[in-house]
Amino acid sequence: MTDLQKFTIEERVRWGDVDAAGIIFYGSYIRFFEIAETELFRAAGLPYGVVFDELNIWLPRVHLECDFHRAAQLDDLLEVSVWVGKIGTTSLRLNFEVRRKDRDNKIEEKLIATAHFVLVATRRDNLRPVPVPEELRRALEPYTG
Repeated sequence: MTDLQKFTIEERVRWGDVDAAGIIFYGSYIRFFEIAETELFRAAGLPYGVVFDELNIWLPRVHLECDFHRAAQLDDLLEVSVWVGKIGTTSLRLNFEVRRKDRDNKIEEKLIATAHFVLVATRRDNLRPVPVPEELRRALEPYTG
């Protein structure tokens, strides 16, 4: 295994992400995580179109867990990091961290949120679990810790 790399995106908290008090709605984090996840696979050389069509699998989420440490607010610039916590026989766990960037574009130490997803590799025709393809394991190796 190589040294772990975290894949990171930046995303701004937009008007549609907040409630009437200007504080982020918890469901908005799922969108941020999905963007980071999608871009992680693209950076690994296996965008979802390739995973689905060439590897002939789906990767449905079977578990989502999120802890909210501090509230993000309208117009905050968030840094969302993702990495692979573990690849099992038929599943993989993606870990996420969310931090805010301050006005000087420095990342704050304190976490805004942490989360993880569990995805299961399944056959496309019947959604039964299958082993995670070796090509996917290799592609995600730099992001696996």
